[in-house]
Amino acid sequence: METITQPWPWYTAGIIIGLIVPALLILGNKHFGISANLRHACAVCLPSNIPFFKYDWRKETWNFFFVGGILVGGIISTLYLGSGEAVIVHPDLAQELASYGITDYSGMVPAQLFSFESLFTVRGLVMMVGGGFLVGFGARYAGGCTSGHAIMGLSDLQWPSLVATICFMIGGFIMANFILPFILHL
Repeated sequence: METITQPWPWYTAGIIIGLIVPALLILGNKHFGISANLRHACAVCLPSNIPFFKYDWRKETWNFFFVGGILVGGIISTLYLGSGEAVIVHPDLAQELASYGITDYSGMVPAQLFSFESLFTVRGLVMMVGGGFLVGFGARYAGGCTSGHAIMGLSDLQWPSLVATICFMIGGFIMANFILPFILHL
């Protein structure tokens, strides 16, 4: 099978997501989001005497299929759509990343940041373990993840989702411009 070397246009995902949101609402009165799946998985696995997990999680099993579809889609796109070629990075960005010691663009993410070898460095622990904890905590504290608030909540015209999305954007700006450069020098 011949691999496709050109990525799909950037707007393809926007169109698909834009169609999924009303389809979920109209067809099943369901809400788009990912972070609630952790609660559902814990409700399945943990004893039911914990009050936070006392609810009918079986009504939300469709969410497990949704996440499973994301995983399967990622595998399929990697196997059949991945070209195996290095990611093309703008020269100015490549120069900035090189100042942080990031030069390997042979995969979808830089190997110096996302690999088992880098996991056991200070930078890897801070970025992957610390970052993962903060994302999980933030999603729970905000009552949902970026996809739940920014995609579903804004399309429902929910004020809390607007506030959460603004905070996500401010946090992302601060992280990318002030905190990440500091972490990358570790």
